[in-house]
Amino acid sequence: MIPISILDLVRIREGSDARVALDNARDLALHAEGWNYTRFWMAEHHNMRGIASAATAVAIGHVAAGTSTIRVGAGGVMLPNHSPLVIAEQFGTLASLFPGRIDLGLGRAPGSDQATTRALRRDPASAESFPQDVLELQAFLAPAETGQRIVAVPGHGTNVPLWILGSSTFGARLAAELGLPYAFASHFAPDSLEMALQMYRAQFKPSRQQAKPHAMVGINIIAADSDAEARRLATTQQMSFTDMHRGVRGLSKPPIDDIETYWTPLEKAQASHMLAHSIIGSPETVRAGIERFLLLTGADELMIVSDVFEHKARLHSYQLIADIARAIEPL
Repeated sequence: MIPISILDLVRIREGSDARVALDNARDLALHAEGWNYTRFWMAEHHNMRGIASAATAVAIGHVAAGTSTIRVGAGGVMLPNHSPLVIAEQFGTLASLFPGRIDLGLGRAPGSDQATTRALRRDPASAESFPQDVLELQAFLAPAETGQRIVAVPGHGTNVPLWILGSSTFGARLAAELGLPYAFASHFAPDSLEMALQMYRAQFKPSRQQAKPHAMVGINIIAADSDAEARRLATTQQMSFTDMHRGVRGLSKPPIDDIETYWTPLEKAQASHMLAHSIIGSPETVRAGIERFLLLTGADELMIVSDVFEHKARLHSYQLIADIARAIEPL
């Protein structure tokens, strides 16, 4: 089967709180483990009332402690917000607690607005040193050398696998140059998908971590027993993207019967563009959509976002997707 993984946004729902969101993430990961998902990732977002994974390493520890085999990681840590040493210590600690199960995806964007970046005490220009910071982090996670003055403890010798995340060709070039696996965020940034994947594969240089290119591609999939029910569930995500364009950072909303009553034509166009790589429907519809997407991308792995409001319905969506993936032969 095509390897499938989960990117959980750890949404805080209306009428709920962050603790419930984090516990739901842990419960989803436990179910996903039984459904043969490969990995379960969470991302660093700051100053967003509806997302509970800002302290990403802490959230990963919570999920990893409630599971036993699935890989758990960051998709990703926004490295410009941190010193490489601190991230090496955090993820070295996680790797020591959960050996062989921790992934570290790295992003160059701040994951926040400029005011929040200032509150994080980070220089916006620190993104320019992202390639050097990745190499520094990688060195901290490697075995310590004789005479090395600064050592990540825990961290050194854990060799936590690094991934480069991106939504443009910059990340594709860097992942290829460093010989690292690459994850493209087409679940919200579809424009450069094909060009970035082509560049990554063409320019890839083998490394100690990765002998050949491995491209994981993000995609929104919402599955339900019928097309109509899936379309209704999808209105939660559509409202979230509409609110983002409005500058509103609220909690996740329950689905509505008619999304056309919520957004304007311009907002519909904006949200629909960002959600262009979405598959919404019954098992038959979802299978056909996944097969088309694999033909388009040649993805080595799919990173699935199923942004559904009600936890039971979200579990059902991911279970249906796993059943569908088992029936699809890799390209």
